Amino acid sequence: MDVIESVSPQAVKTMLRDGHELALVDIREQGVYFHEHLLFAACIPLGHLEMRAADLVPRRKTRIVLCGGEDDEDARDAAKRLAGFGYSNVSILSGGVTAWRNAGFEVFSGVNVVSKAFGEHVEHCYATPRITAHDLAARRAANENMIILDSRPMEEFHNISIPGGIDCPGAELVYRVFDAAPDPATLVVVNCAGRTRSIIGAQSLINAGVPNRVVALKDGTMGWQLAGYEPACNETAHAREPSDKGRKRAEAAAARVAEKFDVTTIDRAQLETWQGEREQRTLYLLDVRTPQEYVAGHLPGSRSAPGGQLVQATDEFVATRHARIVLVDNDGIRATMTASWLKQMGWTDVYVLADPLNRTLVQGQFEPELLGLREAATLSASDLKQCMDRGDDLLVLDFADSLAYRRQHIPGAFWAMRTRLDEALSNLPATERLVLTSSDGLLAHYVANDMKLSCPDMAVAVLAGGARSWIEAGFSTEEGAEQFTTEPNDIWYKPYEQASSVRDAMQGYLDWEVNLVAQIGRDGDARFL
Repeated sequence: MDVIESVSPQAVKTMLRDGHELALVDIREQGVYFHEHLLFAACIPLGHLEMRAADLVPRRKTRIVLCGGEDDEDARDAAKRLAGFGYSNVSILSGGVTAWRNAGFEVFSGVNVVSKAFGEHVEHCYATPRITAHDLAARRAANENMIILDSRPMEEFHNISIPGGIDCPGAELVYRVFDAAPDPATLVVVNCAGRTRSIIGAQSLINAGVPNRVVALKDGTMGWQLAGYEPACNETAHAREPSDKGRKRAEAAAARVAEKFDVTTIDRAQLETWQGEREQRTLYLLDVRTPQEYVAGHLPGSRSAPGGQLVQATDEFVATRHARIVLVDNDGIRATMTASWLKQMGWTDVYVLADPLNRTLVQGQFEPELLGLREAATLSASDLKQCMDRGDDLLVLDFADSLAYRRQHIPGAFWAMRTRLDEALSNLPATERLVLTSSDGLLAHYVANDMKLSCPDMAVAVLAGGARSWIEAGFSTEEGAEQFTTEPNDIWYKPYEQASSVRDAMQGYLDWEVNLVAQIGRDGDARFL
């Protein structure tokens, strides 16, 4: 790309409203993005661009506008990289978020803002019934006939939950509720950490015509704690697979939702036609089942996007507005429920694939498309352990996200960010050899190739398999943040993850969610149905 086009805030505002495909991408670190960004900007940090761009913006001719800092330097760097990978329609927002704000346009804090605002819109639109923490505690103490379904992924549920709760992630609710609560007299309480997934989950059951009384727990586990109640930790209870009877009832419920929200089903031939048109129109093929089901067997070319999380954090799966989205599951129930919400969120071209899993499937984890990956020299976890035991002159530099590093890292490892590599290297002790690692090792390979340009004389190797391989080998680890080489603003820390003032962070987060409806109205670009 010889000349990188800059576009004004006014021009971007027009693009957001013209109905054509647009990927608005913020290339700053998530911890920076969190404080101030454009509503529809997906966060793809510059340091992770090669690992995430192809999946979030798969069509190389997509109109892309990059948003960076006020000086546009990082955005220009990102534009050049994307051009090198075949993206042919890339421009940058001149002056970044600062220029957008100075033009009088709305800027937003937080992450997954569109999804969060939509949850608040749903509560206002449907008057979704709710229960307070005090009321729930009283009902539990009285042993009332009720069930608490936690609509978050197991990892979040395991970390902290409502006592007596059962994990049942968002899109699984209608799929499993008829077995989880077969008695129509059972009160069904849906919760999440805060508000969005509680509201969407409860309203999903109501929309599906579940005969039980269904309520959302006001403010989720945060509200529970703020009310003075102790949460549960390390729980593993999960709603079981539906029985034949339960599945039939769920299918009937999903059919009612499909009719109400005009959810369209396509066949394999239509999908293949659209796959043949991917150069002209972006297509996302998303499997909304559980990650475990996806690993056991999925359609070639599909990505795992569990339905509840897809609605909760749409921008983490889909970055191109006005793209086609085809949802996949085994019987249409979870795909239909997910599609009904995406359509209401403003995604008009959302479809459910009929009979998708009756052909040859692929097993295993999703493998992202990695742009420009050149593998560096590696050493195994056992080899690194031997080097450290011998006292070899080497340092380990970890590029995992800062929270993962805080929780668990190789003893003595320093933490760094790819986009601040020079700063990191300047803050390291002198060494003859650097061993680079990251959560799974992929990012470390990109950093190693960066270092070939900036430090050609440094001996560099990558830990094969990353920190995961060290942990799986059973070697000891440390926790803490004593060896950060730069400010850890790479990610947003959730209220539970704060080092201090956790209650204030919880209340601030809940207030932020509630206030999004008014801010969305001022912005004027969201089209919720």
